[in-house]
Amino acid sequence: MSRQRTTIFLATAATIASMVSGASAAVGSTDRADRGSGKCGVLFDDFQYTSATDPALADHGWNARSEMGGPGVPGTAWPASNVSFVTTGGQKAAQLRATTDGTVPGTTNAELRRTTMNLRNGTYATRVRYADTPATGTDGDHINETAFAIGPTKFDYDPIYSELDFTEYLPNGGWGETGPVNFQTSWHTFREDPWDARTAESRQDRSLNGWHTYVTQVGNGHARYYIDGKLTADHTVDQDGNTVLPRQDMSMNWNLWFIDLDGHQGTATSEYREQVDWAYYAKNDTVSPAQADARVEKYRKHDTTYQDSLSNTGSCENYQPPEH
Repeated sequence: MSRQRTTIFLATAATIASMVSGASAAVGSTDRADRGSGKCGVLFDDFQYTSATDPALADHGWNARSEMGGPGVPGTAWPASNVSFVTTGGQKAAQLRATTDGTVPGTTNAELRRTTMNLRNGTYATRVRYADTPATGTDGDHINETAFAIGPTKFDYDPIYSELDFTEYLPNGGWGETGPVNFQTSWHTFREDPWDARTAESRQDRSLNGWHTYVTQVGNGHARYYIDGKLTADHTVDQDGNTVLPRQDMSMNWNLWFIDLDGHQGTATSEYREQVDWAYYAKNDTVSPAQADARVEKYRKHDTTYQDSLSNTGSCENYQPPEH
C-alpha cells in the first residue's frame, strides 16, 4: 500500500539531528539503576513534567515540536502547547492533542520527540492510550496516532535510512482504509517522487482504543513487534530482500496528526488526544514484554522517574556508517 507521509517525518528527523544534545544521565533515585538490564544500559522516562516548557524536559533529552511541516496536511501547525502533562489513573502521562475544524488554518497537530539520536538495536517499549473518538466535537476525522523511531535521510533510496513504526493507528481510516486499523512498518529505504517505499509491513484490523503496551525487539536479523505481550509482526527484509533493521542511530517519538481533512463533519472544532504513560529502551538487549512491564514497575517502586545509563563504548559502541 502506498502511504506517502515519510518526507515530512524526515524533516522532523533532520531537525532533531541538528539539535544540540540536551540529554545527560540523570536518575530520579539514588537506588542502583538499570533494573536488570543488559550491560549497554537503558533509557527510561515516566514523563513527570509540568509542561512542554519545563526545563527538565529538555534536560532529559525531549522536545515538543513547534515548527511547521508534515506529516499530514500541508500548512497546518504543530504548536508546542499541544503537548502537555496530565494525571490520569493516578499516574502522570504526556498528552498530545490535535484539533481541526476542517480547514487548514483551523488544524493543529502534536509531536513529542527525543532530541538525541543514539537508539538502534535492542528493545523499545511504551505504554500508549489511543482514542477512537474525539474528546470534543464530531467524529470521523482521518487522524493518525503513532509511536515510532526514525533517523535522517539525505537522498532518494538512501541505503542507511532507518525507521521503525511501532504502531501507526488510524481509528477512522485514511489512505483508502476504512479503519480502525493499526500498522507496524520496518523501513529499508524510499523514494519521494514518484513515491516508492521499500518496507516490511503488518496490520491489525481492530480497535486499539484505550491503554496498550507496544514492545519492539530489534536484533539478530529481526524486528519483532508486540501488542500487550502478543507477537503481532516479525520483520526481516523488504520486498527486494534487503534488511529492514536500522543501519544508523534513531530517535524515539510520538505524534498525532491529520492525514487529510476529508473526513471532518461540519464546521465546529474536533479535538483528539493521545497519551503516553512511559517510554523504555534497553540497548542491545532482548527484553520480553513481561520483563519490560516488570522493570517499569520497579522504577516506580523506587521513585525513579528518569534514567539514562546508555553506553556507547567498547562492545556497546554503535557502528557509524561512513559519510555518504
